[in-house]
Amino acid sequence: MSDAERVSNAPPVRPVWRHPLVLILAAVVLAAVASLNIAAFSFGEQAPWLIGASLLCDMLLVGAGVAVAVRQALRADEQTHRADRISAQARAALAESSARLGAIVDSAMDAIITVDQTQTIVLFNRAAEQMFRCPRDQAIGSPLDRFIPSRFRAGHRNHIESFGRTGVTNRRMGVANLLWALRANGEEFPIEASISQTIQGDTRYFTVILRDVTGRKQYEDALKRQQYELRMLSAQVQDAREEEKTRIARELHDELGQLLTALKMDMGWLRQRLPGGDAALADKAAKMTETLDQTVTSVRRIAADLRPLMLDDLGLSDAVSWLVEDFGQRSSVRCQLDAPEGDALHRLDRNVANTVYRALQESLTNIARHADAGNAWIMLALDNGAIRLEIEDDGRGIAPEDLSKARSVGLKGMRERGRHLGGELEIARAPRGGTRLSLRIPVTAQEGSET
Repeated sequence: MSDAERVSNAPPVRPVWRHPLVLILAAVVLAAVASLNIAAFSFGEQAPWLIGASLLCDMLLVGAGVAVAVRQALRADEQTHRADRISAQARAALAESSARLGAIVDSAMDAIITVDQTQTIVLFNRAAEQMFRCPRDQAIGSPLDRFIPSRFRAGHRNHIESFGRTGVTNRRMGVANLLWALRANGEEFPIEASISQTIQGDTRYFTVILRDVTGRKQYEDALKRQQYELRMLSAQVQDAREEEKTRIARELHDELGQLLTALKMDMGWLRQRLPGGDAALADKAAKMTETLDQTVTSVRRIAADLRPLMLDDLGLSDAVSWLVEDFGQRSSVRCQLDAPEGDALHRLDRNVANTVYRALQESLTNIARHADAGNAWIMLALDNGAIRLEIEDDGRGIAPEDLSKARSVGLKGMRERGRHLGGELEIARAPRGGTRLSLRIPVTAQEGSET
């Protein structure tokens, strides 16, 4: 324990001369001396020894008084020197503590700035000097506005004043929006910041801890650009695939379909001219005709899966109706479709129509492969300038981990295609226990959107 602490913690010491016994003894001695002086003054001529005794007692009394006064003076001087020494030690300890605190603040990697209630800078650490490229002696005493871009100064001042009224001790700044600061050379840069407040006496102080996030901002911007470029590339690949599917579907429908139709007509002509008595030959011709019919049906189905021509010729509504009806016939799932009638969706943007149709096609395929459902409900509608597709089944539902599987290319493709057009895709468990898919895309496609 230091001398300053010992002195501050020690109980007060009462002087010896204030003790009751000492005071009584002093009163008795003074009374005796006074009596002796009175006797010497009255009977000194008859008894000279009284005068001598009186003078001796007076001298002793004066000496004792002088001794007590000197002792008290020496003690007071000793206490003064001791108090000065302790005060010097306390000042040295305070200075050491302040230096230690300053070293800690200066060693911080983040910039630390403290301002008073007038937003005048009173503390500016070394990291702040490096961040703002301004010497400490030039920063301290100047307004904080010099390090804030002019367009943000009024809002920042209002924010500080509002924060001071809340009574909250600390809070992050710019949680929703990125903050910007200003270097001494006029360069703006992005920051993260947190603010705290304290009151000393009648003055309120605000301390802001700042971090330069220029590197992270550049990385995030580069990542966004890469994601945007990948999304654009994916969209171009999807468009190229759609064009290729359309070309192949038309070739299958037109060229191969015409050839198969001609072959079927020739087969019918040949069967009419077969000898009537050859049963084996007639049976073979019938099987060939049946195989030919199956081939024609398969070609039509493959062409429709690649690209239903009615999507271009009749519009999305009819194409969806055909797809749902065909799916119900080929699977054991009972489908219920709710779609607008007439030409409401006939002139829809081609990219939007393709995306909605492919999303429905992929969803129905997933229901047939994985859902083990007995019923499916499909709803297609126009809703506030956007087309909305909802598909729901009563199957076993999709697990959350299935949505993040690397091989779930179909779901990822639907989501990315929807984002490219400015839409949103949501997949979750349905109230009936199965899976519910909801796709919403603006009617006027916002291609290249980064939302």
